[in-house]
Amino acid sequence: MGSANGCLCCNCVQTSEIAVKERFGRFSGLATAGLVCVAWPCEEVAGRVSTRVQQLDVPCETKTKDNVFVSVVVSVQYQVIHDKVYDAHYRLTSPESQIQSYVFDVVRSKIPRLDLDESFEDKEQVALDIKQSLGPVMEQYGYRILQALVTDLTPDIKVRDAMNAINEAKRLKEAAQERAEADKILQVKSAEADAEAKYLSGVGVARQRRAIVEGLRDSILEFSGQVEGTTPKDVMDLLLLTQYFDMLKDVGAHQNSSTVFLPHGPGAVSDIKSQLRDGLLSGVTKR
Repeated sequence: MGSANGCLCCNCVQTSEIAVKERFGRFSGLATAGLVCVAWPCEEVAGRVSTRVQQLDVPCETKTKDNVFVSVVVSVQYQVIHDKVYDAHYRLTSPESQIQSYVFDVVRSKIPRLDLDESFEDKEQVALDIKQSLGPVMEQYGYRILQALVTDLTPDIKVRDAMNAINEAKRLKEAAQERAEADKILQVKSAEADAEAKYLSGVGVARQRRAIVEGLRDSILEFSGQVEGTTPKDVMDLLLLTQYFDMLKDVGAHQNSSTVFLPHGPGAVSDIKSQLRDGLLSGVTKR
């Protein structure tokens, strides 16, 4: 649509935008989403301001208190304030540069006061300081800071390798200590079990020998009482000889027996008999 003095131009404004209109270079008003008509060349759409939430990733390199250089990435989420679209369009040429400058200022003043470990632990505090420092300033220019996040904090590759080596050595030391403690427990329990087994074995052997002595004593007394003219020595000789032959029979009954009996003869039997008899009689006398 036109006339002798100009024409009527139509513009479409998207839902997530606000158009800024100027007349002869002077601000004349704002236009929201929809069809916007301007009388060109007297009036024009000078610019469009997005109302979407925008994110700016700001990489920054700085040094910690313990002289470790780190690369920090801060993500700032911001949005134009609807009531301050004029300020957002006219008062600030580049909001990204402004945000970046304040992020650099906060990061390079905060991180150098912290050690490397503290920098990782206090990332949330660094992000909060950035938001508190940036929010009031950007609000004057029509922008609201919604969130500031420290999304990455990376030390130099050599420092990371050193930290991994320290952590690995620490874990290996803890694992070695745990293995040593487990071996210690196993050895202690094994020694306790061995001692208990030997004790019980000794108790069993003692009881066995006591039962043998008591049985021999009863047999001697009974045999002496029933057969006249026999002495305890005769009975003891007979019992020992009987046990000796029983032992020979048991040894010969096993095919894989590797028992060696030395010496083997009547004199040896008599000597063994004398030793056993003296020991048993000594035990009976003490009882």
